[in-house]
Amino acid sequence: MRDADGDDARQGQHADDGDHGGQGMAESQSHGASRLPTIVRRSLHDARSAMASPNRNARTAVVLGRLLGIAFLICFGTGVYSHFLQDPLPWMRFPTRPTQLYQFTQGLHITAGIAIIPLLVAKLNTVMPALAQDPPVRGVLHLLERASIALFVSSAIVQVGTGLVNTYQWYPWPFPFRQVHYALSYVLIGSLAIHIAAKLRIIARYWRARDAYDADGRFVYDGSVGSELPEYVGEARSASATYPRGITGRVMRWADGAPAASVTDGAEPPRASRPQSGADAGPDAVAVAESRPGGHDAAGSARNPSAGPSLGAPAPAPAPAGRRERVARRGFFAGVAAATAGVVVLTVGQSSKLGEPFNVFAPRKRHLGPNALPVNRTARAAGVLATATAADWTLTVVGPAVTRTFSRAELVALGMTTVELPISCVEGWSQMATWKGVRMRDLVRAVQADPESAVRVTSLERHGGYRIMDMGPEYTSDPTTLIALELNGGTLDLDHGFPARIIAPGRPGVLQTKWIERIEVRS
Repeated sequence: MRDADGDDARQGQHADDGDHGGQGMAESQSHGASRLPTIVRRSLHDARSAMASPNRNARTAVVLGRLLGIAFLICFGTGVYSHFLQDPLPWMRFPTRPTQLYQFTQGLHITAGIAIIPLLVAKLNTVMPALAQDPPVRGVLHLLERASIALFVSSAIVQVGTGLVNTYQWYPWPFPFRQVHYALSYVLIGSLAIHIAAKLRIIARYWRARDAYDADGRFVYDGSVGSELPEYVGEARSASATYPRGITGRVMRWADGAPAASVTDGAEPPRASRPQSGADAGPDAVAVAESRPGGHDAAGSARNPSAGPSLGAPAPAPAPAGRRERVARRGFFAGVAAATAGVVVLTVGQSSKLGEPFNVFAPRKRHLGPNALPVNRTARAAGVLATATAADWTLTVVGPAVTRTFSRAELVALGMTTVELPISCVEGWSQMATWKGVRMRDLVRAVQADPESAVRVTSLERHGGYRIMDMGPEYTSDPTTLIALELNGGTLDLDHGFPARIIAPGRPGVLQTKWIERIEVRS
């Protein structure tokens, strides 16, 4: 091939050794003329060949994409629900039953988000050969498609990464996490929808396993659907191949499908696991062979798109090759499953009682903290050490026509109710607890207001986005919504909101306002 600006390159014809004009024309018709320098093209083809694997095919990409799509949709749905609980539109009303609803949805949100991490790594590993395309861009539509994929991958990495860091309440960035996390979720879902639309033919072709593999377990390569992953061409060991001694050799024989009587023990020769290309056949010949399933390689031999031999190599035996591919795929998916299950099992204990014994890596552990309950924001961090412990503290309740103040003793005199409600934080951890206090609806009646009214609650905190909290009438009227004074059989700890705090069913922990000083009834 001449330089990138030569006449042959402009016409889509290549003159490398081992490749001729007709093959160059076939390549240009399939991929478009490449203007990359020869050394770059050779490097791309060598990299593409080196990354070929029985795991890196369209079926694997579809399966992992399906799992990722489900996880992203779960995160999106539960995340939007959490967002509107915190910033509801005027017409919105939310269910208060079951009382553990938010505990479930937010625990599912964080768990699915953590499961995305190994799935995303596995998907990126699967599609790596697509990065070594030649030419890298084949037109405007292809450019837009690749740009949407880049947007999806980058937004997914940022979304999952910042979400994980948020569970540890660490914010090493200058932007507000919650608002950016919410906005980026729409970017992520939108780019995911574009990606699915662009790959719909491939998804439909390889949706079912029986359409993706032949009877011997070999992947059926179909270049007509536009997959950018290269065809994997495996090679079987010859009957005279040697294997190491012991159990390692037995496992290798089993994976290769080689009968024990046909091999001898000894030192292991290099295992052929990738098709020959690049240095042996030249990048142009490889590109032609890859671009034309069922076509011819540089040597002119016919290639089977589903299980053809590597360039210059004898045709592999079907059954052993298929068995090896099947073992490789199962091992890969077993590793992905183990990694996903591992990160889930070792963190889900912060929000699930069943996983509590295995909670190793989650930032919160249940039953640890004052009143046997974890703490997110302490009284010191909130700056209320003095005001919350002042002897003259009172709670002011403002009604439409009556305003009253209550000391802690006067609140107790109104009558105490005990409820079992979870504290469920947006960071994913949650725990059921026993609360005792005054019903919100009784306090609202005490100022001659309708218990079906909305209320605004103000904390002793002087700073923070949740210092003022609005509560809809569905919560005010619920009999389990309390101004809590006791927790788990003891006086409410200062870090849990002493002298009084809010606890209501199905609400995020940030809306269960601590250290309250004022409740205003709103129409």
